[in-house]
Amino acid sequence: MSDPSLRPGRLGVGVIGAGKVGAVLGAALRAAGHAVVGVHAVSEESRTRAEALLPDIPVLPVPQIVERSEVVLLAVPDDALEPLVTGLSAGGHFSAGQILIHTSGRYGIEVLRAARADGAIGIAMHPAMTFTGLSLDLARLQSATFGITAPGPFLPIAQALAVEMGGEPVVIAEGDRPLYHAALSHASNHMVTLIGQASQILEGIGVEDPAHVLGPLLKATLDNALASGDAALTGPVVRGDAGTVGAHREILAGFAAEEGAPDVDDAYLAMARATADRARSRGALSEEGHARVLRALDLERGPEDEAEGGGQ
Repeated sequence: MSDPSLRPGRLGVGVIGAGKVGAVLGAALRAAGHAVVGVHAVSEESRTRAEALLPDIPVLPVPQIVERSEVVLLAVPDDALEPLVTGLSAGGHFSAGQILIHTSGRYGIEVLRAARADGAIGIAMHPAMTFTGLSLDLARLQSATFGITAPGPFLPIAQALAVEMGGEPVVIAEGDRPLYHAALSHASNHMVTLIGQASQILEGIGVEDPAHVLGPLLKATLDNALASGDAALTGPVVRGDAGTVGAHREILAGFAAEEGAPDVDDAYLAMARATADRARSRGALSEEGHARVLRALDLERGPEDEAEGGGQ
């Protein structure tokens, strides 16, 4: 196999932000044969990460990286992105034709308007993956998608860079970026919260390894949900087992009060109601069953609601 660095169209890349995302993407671009000319790393943790994933790459000030680079990768927090770009533009650091890529899921290319006014090419490239900042992330990129937003003439550049890093580009319209990012955050971040809550409950009843108990169930659930969507839903809510739902709500409310963890009760209530609404909307739960479940969630169950139920 030929050396990637000898392929045509290799670019000089500067990485601003050696956090978990920036260092990994910089390493992926380097593996694709592009030359990483510098990395900006402030904290001790980010410097250590840069040394591990981008060995022998000089740690440089931001203006120097921009001035050396054909491609500038901005892997900084969302709130820091626009002020950083505006400040660099005011300092005259961008040049016409320079490619400026940010990794924010929330923003498209409008956030780069100051640099684009200087003639730079703005691209939004968000990897839809959670990062550890370790080399194992490079393998995970092989199955990840990148949410891409770019001006029409430069969309092929963004798509090619995503493919070179091992991912699959998915085009997201500028105006859809906030909703796109909200969907991903809702799924990924809140899944971690739910697993944390379930693990806390299991630990509270003496289960030494909650991950061992939850792992097979959650992996099967995720596979089924991705394959079948809402049709994969099982459990007492979709069955209309109001007695079981009410018992769950009551015991979780008690656990939350005893353990000082009101988020557990709040999350169960919100998700059970949402589940009931979605099950009703697709016809999996009758209007009567939906009403019974909601009464159970409000802890106002009558004797007629004490139906038997079982399973997950």
